[in-house]
Amino acid sequence: MKLPLKQILGILFVALFTTACATHTVKSTSYTPVVQDSQNVPEELLLDVGITVFDPGLDELTDDQEEVTNGQIRVAESRYAPYLLAETLQRSANWGIVRLMPNDTSPMDVRVKGTILESNGEAMTMRIEVTDSRGQQWFTKEYEEVISQFSYDPQQRQKSDPFQVIYNKIANDLLAYRQRNIEDEEIREIRTVSEMLFAQRFSEEAFSNYLTQDDDGMYQLVSLPAENDPLLNRIQDIRERDFMFVDTVQDYYATYVRQMRLPYDSWREQSYQATIELRDLRDSARRRFIAGTAAVIGGLAAATQGGNYGTQASGAVGVGAGAYLIKSGFDRQAEARMHMEALEELGQSLENAVAPQVITLDDRTITLSGSVEEQYEQWREILADLYAAELGQL
Repeated sequence: MKLPLKQILGILFVALFTTACATHTVKSTSYTPVVQDSQNVPEELLLDVGITVFDPGLDELTDDQEEVTNGQIRVAESRYAPYLLAETLQRSANWGIVRLMPNDTSPMDVRVKGTILESNGEAMTMRIEVTDSRGQQWFTKEYEEVISQFSYDPQQRQKSDPFQVIYNKIANDLLAYRQRNIEDEEIREIRTVSEMLFAQRFSEEAFSNYLTQDDDGMYQLVSLPAENDPLLNRIQDIRERDFMFVDTVQDYYATYVRQMRLPYDSWREQSYQATIELRDLRDSARRRFIAGTAAVIGGLAAATQGGNYGTQASGAVGVGAGAYLIKSGFDRQAEARMHMEALEELGQSLENAVAPQVITLDDRTITLSGSVEEQYEQWREILADLYAAELGQL
């Protein structure tokens, strides 16, 4: 059964119109400020927060995201984003010390882990997981923000990061959870569990009896060492040195972020434009394919169904015009691929702009070349040696 030419073209026109109207983006126009605790919380009831370097999310990319994601930039963002979150939490004055941690091996009162799910200059999505030292999960939530070109205005950019609202929302959710769910006595317990877990890393035999762990992985205090316990005093000294190292690492991350900011902002603004352009190119290519297919089908229908030479000739012209439109669609996709290659070059230049750092700790200098996470692993071994040496002096 042959469909009439008008019906064929009508179906394809509907498909073309639907495709052209399907893509739209809702951009955020509201600003969420950071909420500060209305109560004057005593210092001993302020929980310390450790934010682990984020997972760049490269294993969770969809096919479409993989095509437009630069792995080098994602790795850089996995250090940049948690630093901005740490700054936001510290400015909120709702917590104790907030540190960006090289990894999750050092126990902290509250641990924040993140995974970057999308980041293209226009939209950012991240998954945040929050637990405390007892193993109690606070929440897991995805945060998404889509911004407008206004966010990259120089005056606006001086005030805050284009995606600052995401960090503010995370900070507000953390505060809201603590206020609703964590009593003062639990805060004291969380802080003590952190200390005991740290102690077990160096002397599990001496400190294993103070904590129990149930089948769900939750820790509970069953007893406490004496306040004047010499082993506990040594552990507290070692923990202060660990904090000293981590605080020094904060300087590394601060330098990293400072060096990264200008090229990263430049990349994000260009990526914003590229994202819009890529979407327009794909939509344009899709419309050209549909229009070209319609012309080809219409031309073939006219050529095969027409009863005279004039009709068949016009049908052949329609086929040729449709083929041109389809080729134009391919050309537009090639232009999109060229744009992605330019973004990859930007990503490489961004990685080159972030140089290794050197930090000095008392009697030694440590070079942080490449991964600071690897340097922290070496520091853990140094701490173990320090503990063994001080234990031999008892």
